[in-house]
Amino acid sequence: MDISRRNRILGLALPIIGGMVSQNLLNIVDTAMVGFLGDAALAAVGLGGFIVFMCQALILGISTGVQSIAARRKGEGKLDRAAAVLNTALLLVLLIAPLLSVILIQLAEPVYSFLNSDPAVIQRGVPYIEWRLGAIVFVGMNFAFRGYWNALDLSRVYMQTLIIMHACNIILNYTLIFGHFGAPALGVTGAGMASAISMSIGTLVYMFLGFRHVAKGCFLRCMATRAETLSLVRVSMPAGLQQLFFAAGLVAMFWIIGRIGTPELAAANVLVTVLLFAILPGLALGIACATLVGQALGKREPDDAYQWAFDVSKLTVILLSALALPMLIVPDLVSSIFIHEATTRDLARWPMRLMGLTLPIEAVGFAFMHGMLGAGDARRVMLISIGTQWLLFLPLAYVIGPVLGFGLIGVWVWQGVTRATQSWLFLSMWRGRGWQKIEI
Repeated sequence: MDISRRNRILGLALPIIGGMVSQNLLNIVDTAMVGFLGDAALAAVGLGGFIVFMCQALILGISTGVQSIAARRKGEGKLDRAAAVLNTALLLVLLIAPLLSVILIQLAEPVYSFLNSDPAVIQRGVPYIEWRLGAIVFVGMNFAFRGYWNALDLSRVYMQTLIIMHACNIILNYTLIFGHFGAPALGVTGAGMASAISMSIGTLVYMFLGFRHVAKGCFLRCMATRAETLSLVRVSMPAGLQQLFFAAGLVAMFWIIGRIGTPELAAANVLVTVLLFAILPGLALGIACATLVGQALGKREPDDAYQWAFDVSKLTVILLSALALPMLIVPDLVSSIFIHEATTRDLARWPMRLMGLTLPIEAVGFAFMHGMLGAGDARRVMLISIGTQWLLFLPLAYVIGPVLGFGLIGVWVWQGVTRATQSWLFLSMWRGRGWQKIEI
């Protein structure tokens, strides 16, 4: 890889990495704050967070749709059409998300009670997810903007807004969870309120920036054509379904671990929080790869698009290998930030080390998965993701963990195997070049 290509990748990815690191630092701060309330609160936020992610998943696919089409239009030199796709995406979110929130809030308590039978966890978890579900419209709009900023090489706008939004969330968490600055101490419910308010602040900031950075005179004034709208839906729906099944799979994994025990569930929440901190920079590089692939295809340069994914994968492996070292060398030091019970920390020790071992292998798949998404090949990405998670990982995780009694460590070993398999499949499909034939 020559220096110019490396600099091009890093120029796109570094602002995204900054934004994503700030996002996961927020999750870490949330988890650390709630950790002072005990295992039940920690388990409630862990399970609740992934229930919310599952409920939001379909709307999150809009980011992939906007990014893949807007990047292609930028490569073609049609910035006005890229803006039209963003405008249409925002309208779709505004029409769909409020109804989705109303329905999901009604289902919150029965679904949560089905997934966890601990009364203390249920009491804390239900109000938390109700507040988070009420903010789905803001989440959807924020992700539509994210796809547009990244597609047009404006990832710094995305980063700056995330930092503002997350700073607000940290302050609101401190205020509402513990009752500072004259506010009532609302505990886990306060964490949900803080997240919802912060999402709405982020949307307001994005709207303001839209009038400054979207193609002149096009923001909220022109709409996508019928063909562009169909392409937006065709790419967004599989991406949303992939997110839905991924999130549902995480909830199912938490349900499986919950059958092992509440301390194991609390440990798993921390493990996943740390994992997301480590992989998000890799995902940021993947998002940069999607932009580079989409723009290259818009310029009718398929060989260049093919090479971008390999270049990005090399940088991703280097970065994630460095981030994996603390998990391998000092796992207790990492987990002690969140876990204050010695027995729970013991449960997390070897799964943390396993994450450190498998993280560089997972890194290989990030670039190729996002390269396929950037090319509009969301359907095959969906099939690979759902197949490895639901047909391979979850059934055997249930057998290995609760049934055979290998516990949390057994579940984590099997997860590493399935994630490595997924990376190999994405690499194989990228080499097949079927994604080059897709028109959007």
